[in-house]
Amino acid sequence: MKKSVNLIASALFALAIFFGSNAKAQTSDPNAWRLGIGLETGIATGAEHDRGHYDLGGTARLQYGLSKNLALTLTSGYYNFFGIENQKKGVDYPNLDIVPVKIGLKAFYTPNLYFGAEGGVGFITNNSNKKLILSPALGYANKSWDFSARYENFSGQGISYGVAGLRIAYAFGL
Repeated sequence: MKKSVNLIASALFALAIFFGSNAKAQTSDPNAWRLGIGLETGIATGAEHDRGHYDLGGTARLQYGLSKNLALTLTSGYYNFFGIENQKKGVDYPNLDIVPVKIGLKAFYTPNLYFGAEGGVGFITNNSNKKLILSPALGYANKSWDFSARYENFSGQGISYGVAGLRIAYAFGL
């Protein structure tokens, strides 16, 4: 599984470099607001891998340009970790639903490529638990699209797990 995640991340990064070399500069516009509506998917890692192998969700990300190469982000949405039936253990795990609320930064190190870092809280809708979320990402953004590969760590209540995932978003200025 680790090989497939590394392969996906490497392919995304290679595509970002290819498209980044042919695109106009996208850096963050100072004092400009952008909104991105995205589809997110990933492969569960850690404790959640035995309960469900993948997640699917949607997010909205509000972005504010602090400088030409740095932007502040606020992201929220909905993740669904699909539960699986574990026949060896005789257990049918239910879906796990999380509403993330994260604040972060996007730092552009070339005109279209960026490093992102977010932190926040995940509200689990199946019960009253909350998880600390920490998430680094590498991405490619142009005027309309934002593609990123990320790892998201969820921790709290003695159980930690993560997601190696991808985000594809359509973005526009406000």
